[in-house]
Amino acid sequence: MDPRRWFHEHSLKLLAIRDTPEAIAGGVAIGIFFGFTPLIGLKTALTILFAWLTRCNILAAVIASAAHDILWPFMPVIFRAEYDVGFWLLSQPHHLPPRLSKSQLHSWLSWTTLFTVGKPLLFGSLVCSAPFAVISYMFTKRLVARHQRKKRARVPPASGNQDLVA
Repeated sequence: MDPRRWFHEHSLKLLAIRDTPEAIAGGVAIGIFFGFTPLIGLKTALTILFAWLTRCNILAAVIASAAHDILWPFMPVIFRAEYDVGFWLLSQPHHLPPRLSKSQLHSWLSWTTLFTVGKPLLFGSLVCSAPFAVISYMFTKRLVARHQRKKRARVPPASGNQDLVA
């Protein structure tokens, strides 16, 4: 799979959506925001819910959330960075978490670890994803607005004196 081709196809789907640039950009920002969270099973549902609540374009949100899945091979590294940020922000005094060893990876598979690791990971993912969501909103809004202006310039205006056929 060629990532450039895949990105091009998905961007064309976004440009084909008939909605305001703000609604499409809002949907993309929501999809990118939830794409960074570790809530793997809830990501799409939360994306749809928040796009609906904010009256953003749901299709754009789902496409952006799915487009974020291209980063899946890198997500362990991204999750570790988000965990580090969350751990640093939540610890008093601020300090980074200890380094992981291979023996500690076995303990990560228990449910008790979810409660100790989950809070910093979720908080760090929210802090780290917010700037990407804002940047994607601004970029998408500008891109969609430019595309819609070009599309309106290409289509000649319909004349108002056409006869209606019954």
